[in-house]
Amino acid sequence: MTPASPIIEEMGGDAKRSYVREMFTAIAPRYDFLNHFLSLSIDRRWRRRAVRALRWSESPQGRYLDLCAGTLELAFELARQKGFHGKVLGADFVVPMLKLGRAKGRNVEAVGADALTLPFPDRLFDGCVIGFGVRNLADLDRGLGEIARVLKRGGRVVILEFSTPRSWPLRPLYLFYFRHVLPLIGRLVSKHTTAYSYLPASVGRFPSPPAFSEALRCAGFGDVTFTPLTGGIATLHQGVRA
Repeated sequence: MTPASPIIEEMGGDAKRSYVREMFTAIAPRYDFLNHFLSLSIDRRWRRRAVRALRWSESPQGRYLDLCAGTLELAFELARQKGFHGKVLGADFVVPMLKLGRAKGRNVEAVGADALTLPFPDRLFDGCVIGFGVRNLADLDRGLGEIARVLKRGGRVVILEFSTPRSWPLRPLYLFYFRHVLPLIGRLVSKHTTAYSYLPASVGRFPSPPAFSEALRCAGFGDVTFTPLTGGIATLHQGVRA
């Protein structure tokens, strides 16, 4: 069991919210580097896949939300697409990460906002994309409900999230790396004692892809699908606002 596991199991909604905000504030300066290094830059390919799945070309002048945006990697990936003429807004409640992300360009707006109480009117966005953020929500169902509220009918949500491979021998190799090697490297580079132990613990507690698909349906999404990426290390979830 990783050191972060008891923390996650014992903390309530407010405690988890505070822990996540403190953790990401602390690791923000090394966040992008560690993402690319620890994934061997495969995460860049996943983000490109997520942006394509958003089908923004059907509404190239629309308004899109990058939720749990962090350092705005997905927001800028979308904004720089050839033929895209819309608006991209990145929202996250960890403001220091947004500030670091803003240095990447000027064609993305950023706002400090909690995903559980989004400061946007109903049916504002044509699409929403989230990269590795929903498992950090203190109330998953409430967060999915907020996404559904701010999306237009027919708007698409695309969610990238880590998952656990099912096939042998990838599964045991992945679990060893994820539970032992990744936390060690993460601690050494980020200087944060629990952040990269929290990562595998939170992935282990997140609903399976079929269970998460059902949560999306309950939140008001139709045409729900999920696609394993890189052997199931990550999963691409999609849904359309009913």
